[in-house]
Amino acid sequence: MSEPKTAATLDQAQETANNAAGWVEQNWSTWLSVGLRIVLILVIATILRTVIRRSLTRLIDRMNRSATAVEGTALGGLLVNAERRRQRSEAIGSVLRSVASFVIMGTAALMILSTLQINLAPLLASAGVAGVAIGFGARNLVTDFLSGVFMIMEDQYGVGDSIDAGVASGEVIEVGLRVTKLRGDNGEIWYVRNGEIKRIGNLSQGWATAAVDVQVKPTEDLEHLREVIAQVAEDLAKSEPWNERLWGPVEILGLDSVLLDSMIIRVSAKTMPGKALSVERELRWRLKRALDEAGIRVIGGPVAVDTEEPPVDSAAATAAPSALANPTSPQSLAASPIPPANISK
Repeated sequence: MSEPKTAATLDQAQETANNAAGWVEQNWSTWLSVGLRIVLILVIATILRTVIRRSLTRLIDRMNRSATAVEGTALGGLLVNAERRRQRSEAIGSVLRSVASFVIMGTAALMILSTLQINLAPLLASAGVAGVAIGFGARNLVTDFLSGVFMIMEDQYGVGDSIDAGVASGEVIEVGLRVTKLRGDNGEIWYVRNGEIKRIGNLSQGWATAAVDVQVKPTEDLEHLREVIAQVAEDLAKSEPWNERLWGPVEILGLDSVLLDSMIIRVSAKTMPGKALSVERELRWRLKRALDEAGIRVIGGPVAVDTEEPPVDSAAATAAPSALANPTSPQSLAASPIPPANISK
């Protein structure tokens, strides 16, 4: 009884092995084709990713070399410095490399899933619904991110710039893809979302203008005033460190306004970006001192108070004549009390 059972078991095992070998033989070509296709997709994606990343790196290096070449020229003084351009280029390159890697590897992953005959329709539908939900829930975050990317690419401002962002103003201490940090005039730090910035006034690019108004009496000699102001402008342009901060001569623009009690002369100069306020203060200081030495009084401040007492009028202490001063006058008699009657018993 045991021999037939053993023979049946051996026959079943042999049959199972033959079926498995036949199944492997039948599907071997399919497996090999799918495997080679997956390997080919991975190789092409890896090569494409490497080529694009290296191309972006070379492009960033070329931009940095051109920025270094321009830095020492006169045009470079009007542009941002090489270090700032290098940082901006590196930030842009990092974003582009990350986007390229995500797109290439994501596409390769979808192609591999399709090669494995996995239905991508439910996956893509779920991803679409999730993307819409995330888009509605994090729309402010997406807006901040996109605004930060365009700000960096367009070089609207950088670290060290003094800007007016509308909601806050100050010196930029950090630029991120979502938030920009500003240090205000009083030392406070403002965290401004890039999506909330509607306009930007950069005070550190190009050049600035220092304007000073000189207000004097309308009776002053204009030619003498011109000579004094011109001398002050010449001395300021020759002294350190103002000769470096001035990017042009101090110009006397002329009379800005003429009033009954004063006239205003405008003085202007082109300065380094961010140095207009210090130049204005120094120019006012020198103008005030030079005008005082020339005997020209600057007006427009508080009105001087006259401390001299007016003369005393002697007639102010004399009282006006009155009819009650005479005791015999009818008015005085009418106002005098009636004496009590003397009634004798």
